[in-house]
Amino acid sequence: MFYFAFKSVVLVPLLRWLFRPRVEGMEHLPDTGAAIIAGNHLSFSDHFMMPVMVRRRISFLAKMEYFTGAGLKGRLTAAFFRGIGAIPVDRSGKEAAQAAVDTALGVLERGELLGIYPEGTRSHDGRLYKGRVGVAAMALKSGAPVIPCAMIGTFEAQPTGRRLPRLVPITIRFGEPLDFSRYDGMQDHRAVLRAVTDEIMYAILKLSEQEYVDTYATEARAALGANRPPAGTGVRAWGARPEPTGRPARGTDRPAAA
Repeated sequence: MFYFAFKSVVLVPLLRWLFRPRVEGMEHLPDTGAAIIAGNHLSFSDHFMMPVMVRRRISFLAKMEYFTGAGLKGRLTAAFFRGIGAIPVDRSGKEAAQAAVDTALGVLERGELLGIYPEGTRSHDGRLYKGRVGVAAMALKSGAPVIPCAMIGTFEAQPTGRRLPRLVPITIRFGEPLDFSRYDGMQDHRAVLRAVTDEIMYAILKLSEQEYVDTYATEARAALGANRPPAGTGVRAWGARPEPTGRPARGTDRPAAA
């Protein structure tokens, strides 16, 4: 009840008045039933820009640090994330990662919408980075469709390190649902998880038209701090691509399997 009151009375009027966000592809979101909304992650603003524009509640996985901060700022941040329906996730190890998957599966079992950022963290430079396979595990274990989503303009509005967002045009673009039922019973195969994740990231890439970097965002950021090039195959520019077939194709700039 608090979620819908907070969203309807505070967030929706404020954001629509300030940013006038444009939404494309809303027809791809189901009116009922479980689905995973997988999006790019460019800004702190993503946490509220997209959820407030969708009629149904979206439960997002959010790092535990947002809920455990000290002082007034920490309490306000925790209250905000609880208000938008975020679920705290401890990212400190493998057991914590499994707990995140279990929490997400509970949301989907209830027939609700789950929001996730496959990159695992915000992009520090506006590019799209390699996806983590947790999204694939959740999709295959739950059987829920995955709806790709692209946030456009939120990096310019509030890049990492900026406290208050700039008033710039924002577009939220949803793509057609992705069905992975062809992989039923294969959720424990690492190669399958990688292929499913890459297909999801490719769908996000087509919607966002970002530049793709074939390494994890956390590794790229760490390499930047250490003043060295990140591991991986490097930058791949956006260009014309064939429709995805479920497997990364040779000779394209689709996300490559690890």
